[in-house]
Amino acid sequence: MLNVTRLLCDEPTPGDDLRYGVNSKKHGMRVENVHQRPIVIWNITRTCNLHCAHCYASSKDEQYPGELTTEEAKTVLDDMAEYKVPVVLFSGGEPTLRPDLPELISYANGLGGLNPLISTNGTLLTKEKVKELSNAGLKRAGISMDGMEAVHDKFRGSIGSWKLTLDGIRNSLEAGMRVSLRVTVTNRNVQELPALFDLAEREGIPRVCVYHLAYAGRGEKLLRFDLKHEERRKMVEYVFERTIESYAKGNKLEVLTVDNHTDAAYLQMWADKNMPEQSERIRALQSRNGGNTAGKGMGNIDNLGNVHPDQFWWNQTIGNVKERKFSEIWEDESIDLLAKLRNRKSHLPDDCKNCKWLSICNGNLRVRAESASGDSFGMDPACYLTKEERQPQPIGVGS
Repeated sequence: MLNVTRLLCDEPTPGDDLRYGVNSKKHGMRVENVHQRPIVIWNITRTCNLHCAHCYASSKDEQYPGELTTEEAKTVLDDMAEYKVPVVLFSGGEPTLRPDLPELISYANGLGGLNPLISTNGTLLTKEKVKELSNAGLKRAGISMDGMEAVHDKFRGSIGSWKLTLDGIRNSLEAGMRVSLRVTVTNRNVQELPALFDLAEREGIPRVCVYHLAYAGRGEKLLRFDLKHEERRKMVEYVFERTIESYAKGNKLEVLTVDNHTDAAYLQMWADKNMPEQSERIRALQSRNGGNTAGKGMGNIDNLGNVHPDQFWWNQTIGNVKERKFSEIWEDESIDLLAKLRNRKSHLPDDCKNCKWLSICNGNLRVRAESASGDSFGMDPACYLTKEERQPQPIGVGS
């Protein structure tokens, strides 16, 4: 995740300590390294009431045998808490379809230090459901919206889903939850971004996350609809400019881009050109993040308990929490893929190895590279920098 608001507006936001080693309350630098323990995205069910075109889990409205029981899930949470995992994001499928979700949220909260979030399509967030989740201790929810009504409903495969999602957003905000509006951008909905930003400002949604398409699950079939490089540059520039505009109006909207760490390099170049007085501060923050951290600062457990380097890479399994603790799997560097991901520079193609932005990108999203070329350590086709922009030269603080 690239926190555009933190970088361009110098506005401290929740999560700064995880992304940049900056204490969001005290505005100061922390000594310890970022990503000491992974954020875990846990697909606690694959069942879903919608049929989204870009779903990386290829979820359907059906039951999936073998999903973890409540007691099995609590055992995994115990291990995460002991291992000092900072955040567990309950995802799906649609996580609110699990009857025990409030129980698991409450249990996670009771362990101390393990912050539970949910990622949801929002259609089932009635006032009653939100009250139940809020009483369990849920404070943050990521809710997906692909555009305004017609576009969103087409993406989600369900007429009327947009209205239900908007109701879910309003119910969550009314209950005091910190809502993140999440949109995955393709050339079929990029034109919806201005309207979504307008909606966020109008509804008082505090956070907008703009996702790049990951080529996984049903999302792999949308590859031909992904943005071209020039389209992506224009989209990212719009996000930068809209973030600054919103902040200047006093909205203090927290804006992030997600799943393309080329954005970090492009933001730095954009800042160097458009706000050079802020360049060194931005560069210092970015140098502490390190780019894509799949297999190190980011991990995934799927609905059957299989462990993956990130939530998109379900064809790469490194263990199962029914057979072995998550912490033991994550610490086992005899697992070849984990070892390579944690020392990935030597495995990346020359274009990445020699890129001056490698230290803040780290080779970008591996599942896109694998999907496009069959090589897990190939070039991510969504890197939109020119050869000249990647020219090798050191990029330390103040350079």
